Amino acid sequence: MTPSAVLRTMLARGGLITAPGAYDGLTARLVQAAGFDAVYMTGAGTSAAHGYPDYGLLTMSEMVENAARMSRSVDIPLIADADTGYGNEVNVTRTVREFEARRVAAIHIEDQVSPKRCGHLVGKEVIPHDEYLSKIRAAVAARRDPDFVLIARTDARSVMGLDEAIARARGALEAGADMAFVEAPETLEEMAAIPSKVGGPCLLNMVPGGRTPLVSHEEAAKMGFRLVIHPGIALLAVVAGVDAALATLKGAGKPQKLGSDTLAAFYERLGSREWDAIRNGSPAVGA
Repeated sequence: MTPSAVLRTMLARGGLITAPGAYDGLTARLVQAAGFDAVYMTGAGTSAAHGYPDYGLLTMSEMVENAARMSRSVDIPLIADADTGYGNEVNVTRTVREFEARRVAAIHIEDQVSPKRCGHLVGKEVIPHDEYLSKIRAAVAARRDPDFVLIARTDARSVMGLDEAIARARGALEAGADMAFVEAPETLEEMAAIPSKVGGPCLLNMVPGGRTPLVSHEEAAKMGFRLVIHPGIALLAVVAGVDAALATLKGAGKPQKLGSDTLAAFYERLGSREWDAIRNGSPAVGA
């Protein structure tokens, strides 16, 4: 089965899918090793890995190629941030096909004015309602793999209120999107209302320090959400860990031993045994 087909099968089973955020091949593999069924390519993390804030500064090609590195690093479905689709309906068409060609299972496209910014920051702007739905229809028509999952994100809550965000989400599902993503609800009451008011599968974004209250997976499932993403889980942990390691190096003048892995054990987590087998003349796994 393709990653898209695997994700669709999981969605058809019901229940809540949890996709921790990753931003490169290593963090994607760590998500898989931790036992999760899906991984999310965070746009904020991808921007940060390139040395930029989440201000819409990366191009479609940069985002797609990062998704390609991540998707080939894992066996679980990858759900990717595709920002605004990088232009009008023509650009959205190419965006869908480029992500699809990299074995990405799903993408979400939003209604922010380009250049966009992090959904939990102030100062966002959104495109007109009809223009947004036109882009969603273009994304639906662009699919070559019918299993490829399209998630319609709207940032209208912070700009025009929850009612307009719900209307956009409903319109996107009617236009053929597979799931709705109402970004940055600000209260538990708003969060609980979204799945029933949208009337279709919904994604919940958990951002520590953001505008949306944090809830458990059990609470999210009771509210009716089908997919929850945690974009910053790896990025925030890495930044904190690197800051601590560098502070120790600066103060002590020598590095501390981090973790219990030997160097060889660390490489095994990246598939070194398979590469050693190839080098020694054994067939590759899956050959």
